[in-house]
Amino acid sequence: MSSADLLLHPIRLRIIQTFLGDRQLTTSQLHVEIADVAPATLYRQVATLAEAGVLTVVDERRVRGTVERTYALSIADAQLSADELSRMTPDDHRRAFVAFLAGVLADVDRYVGSGDVDLERDGAGYRTVGLWLTNEELMEMVNEIAAAVQARAANGPDAGRSRRMLSTVLIPVPVPEPDPPAEPDSPAEPDSPAEPDSSAGP
Repeated sequence: MSSADLLLHPIRLRIIQTFLGDRQLTTSQLHVEIADVAPATLYRQVATLAEAGVLTVVDERRVRGTVERTYALSIADAQLSADELSRMTPDDHRRAFVAFLAGVLADVDRYVGSGDVDLERDGAGYRTVGLWLTNEELMEMVNEIAAAVQARAANGPDAGRSRRMLSTVLIPVPVPEPDPPAEPDSPAEPDSPAEPDSSAGP
């Protein structure tokens, strides 16, 4: 199985997103957060990710005769390389984006479904901003954002901290070319003889 097929499967992508933020979860804890996925399906997809090294076992303990494993995410194995991204077809990108949106929608649904929604209090929101940028200005902005995120990426669970998901979408939008200027009017032609009016009326 290719890395793209492994990582961009809708359910496996949701599992990966749930582990983001340096989390360690058992499959039972994972199921609490992805409750709409059948347990058998969830266990199977966790096993697939573990076999590929995307999830690693960080703890094991016996619970009623079975072994309960705690998993963590291997960030290096949960990303597509630049070469793999370059080989993706338009349909691959569409499928990947739909899987990405499914995870975002699930997070939003859990938040708004709680019935206690206050965007200002919770520091939540969603918005679109249009920017005109050269390639150099774009890379400068991306590096600034990456530095701000990286400075906080090592934060662990602590009193007063809430887990927050930051999802980014950056898409170039082509601007239609303006219509060419109209051609100058051609010289007027002599009037043609009037034709009888064909409309009804007195």
